[in-house]
Amino acid sequence: MDSDKKHGNIILTISMISSFIATFMGSSVNVALPSIAVEFKMNAVVLSWVATSFLLAAAVFSVPSGRMADIYGRKKMITAGMIIFGVASIMTILAKTTPWLMAARVVQGIGGPMVFVASSVMLVEAFPRNKRGHVLGLSVTAVYFGMSTGPFLGGVITHNLGWRYIFILTLPLCLLVLFLVFWKLREREKTGKEGEKFDVSGSLIYAAAIIGLIYGLTKLPGKTGAVFVFSGMVFLAFFIMFELKSKMPVVNLGIFKNNRIFGYSNLAAMIHYSSTFGIVFFMSLYLQYIKGYTPQHAGTIIMIQPVMMAVFSSTAGKLSDRVNPGIIASIGMGITALGLMALTTLSGSTPVWMIAVILFMTGTGFALFSSPNTNAIMSSVEKSDYSIASGILGTMRLLGQMTGLAIAAMLISFFMGKAEIVPGTFNLFIKTIRISFIVFSALCIAGIFASLARTGPGKKVR
Repeated sequence: MDSDKKHGNIILTISMISSFIATFMGSSVNVALPSIAVEFKMNAVVLSWVATSFLLAAAVFSVPSGRMADIYGRKKMITAGMIIFGVASIMTILAKTTPWLMAARVVQGIGGPMVFVASSVMLVEAFPRNKRGHVLGLSVTAVYFGMSTGPFLGGVITHNLGWRYIFILTLPLCLLVLFLVFWKLREREKTGKEGEKFDVSGSLIYAAAIIGLIYGLTKLPGKTGAVFVFSGMVFLAFFIMFELKSKMPVVNLGIFKNNRIFGYSNLAAMIHYSSTFGIVFFMSLYLQYIKGYTPQHAGTIIMIQPVMMAVFSSTAGKLSDRVNPGIIASIGMGITALGLMALTTLSGSTPVWMIAVILFMTGTGFALFSSPNTNAIMSSVEKSDYSIASGILGTMRLLGQMTGLAIAAMLISFFMGKAEIVPGTFNLFIKTIRISFIVFSALCIAGIFASLARTGPGKKVR
């Protein structure tokens, strides 16, 4: 038993470090966006793809990563994913052109979900049901700790050393994870799916669907956007038909059948992330362009939200071991919706203390939603479906984040075109922010209903 407990703690450590790396990099890069824009001479739309390119690649590879973890082993997936992520960080450090930078971000997006999915499954397997919410809460706390320190440290690093040092800082952590994997981690148990054939065709169709939908959203309302969105929907329909007929599908769509908790919890996750991911993106630009703050000062303010996430996530996870996690998650989404509605009143004269209160509110709501929602999803499926459940959850999270950024990019494109954010366009930019948060508020309110719907008949949380 002591050996199992020790091994469980190693898995928890790996999960927390890898979760921290990914979110720290994402949140710190958001603060560095203005500096990156200056160096590479990017407009606002192109700049949004610095974040979107990573998320798009991660969404494409999350579900296939779950299947590959079952076939090839979770330890191998964590190792390969972390090596890919580290190499991509070096590529980013050496980037000299916009295409080079975007390519490096895509490669990072390939390695990230390989680590996330495999470590999440091993984490759930290593602990009993009555401790699952607690350990998932700790893992989510690491996510939000990365998000909270990212804006501050990212601002300090960008201001004093340059944005490339953000990626240099993560390399020692990548090496630490690899050390733990090589010398301390063992495969928990056989998955029963070793040697099965990987569904390459299904994965390619899935990738085409995701890329078409997300890229199309960023190009709306133009004709190109409409064509890509329609193509993405066609590929998605084809993917569902293809997978239903496949003997060894990359996604077992039967997992959604008669499992109300799983289906609505994933829908709630996608909606919640899509309605909130634009907060850091817009606030980073707002505080630096409109308020005139340095990256360091802006990062200090933005970190209020993820600090609240980190503070309350573990407690929310523990609570979800005793109380219906769907109820806690729904309350959290309601608090988030109130914060988003408050952001629709943003103006050039909005006091900083009000922004701080709003970020406190959205951070608290997010913490109450995330850990319990993850616990509800992973506890609603059989052990044999942990990998695919983790992959689908990761995809919903990333799809939500990309949808949020796509909506932001679409609205920026619609109202500002290719104009840069300069004093002459400040009023137009603030108008775009307000309209964006009206859209995000409406999304979040819809998400509350999806979250509450999971309490109906269906597979019970185990």
